[in-house]
Amino acid sequence: MLKVLVASSKGGCGKSTIATNLAAYFALKGNATVLADADRQASSSRWCEKRAVLDTAVLPIDATRKGWQQRIPEDAERVIIDSGAGIRASEIAEFIDDIDAIVVPVLPSVVDLEATAPFLADLAKLARIKKGKVAVGLVANRTKPWTNATQQSLEEIGGFPFPVIAQLRDTQAYSLMNGLGRSIFDYNSEIVRSHQQDWAKLIRWLKKLD
Repeated sequence: MLKVLVASSKGGCGKSTIATNLAAYFALKGNATVLADADRQASSSRWCEKRAVLDTAVLPIDATRKGWQQRIPEDAERVIIDSGAGIRASEIAEFIDDIDAIVVPVLPSVVDLEATAPFLADLAKLARIKKGKVAVGLVANRTKPWTNATQQSLEEIGGFPFPVIAQLRDTQAYSLMNGLGRSIFDYNSEIVRSHQQDWAKLIRWLKKLD
């Protein structure tokens, strides 16, 4: 069972979007997938409810309640955990003993980089991460690769203590699909396929941990 925590100390970075799209990817690949929603805004849970009519439904679990781990079905193959908004590294301890990886979305802006740097520095001090028991990967989210601002931000992100495992371009498609309980992987148009390719490196990184 592969367990992945999607977490960030900065709100509005696309954390739930990454969690739902990852869950959809695994469900579409035939994996029994659970999405544990630890965010009180419950965006991921609502997405699961909208997706429930599909053959590739994802099981939602309220991870804001104690003992949520015991509600994960024994036959679950993938568990994606959408952390609470603005989580601190010290709060990762609640999950750290029972996950394989942490995916941290980072927006390419000065404000977001400044807010994320201390969080990543604290993450790097956690024992299981220091020992290599839990992998940490960064996702540069909502990028505009054609701008100098994004390129400069990507250089700065490259200086953080964890590798950049994906660069996801900015697009309205994620918001539109989220409202339908869908994902970037549910469609096959040429434009959508180009955005699916943005995820390839992240998917390969996770498969190595499985």
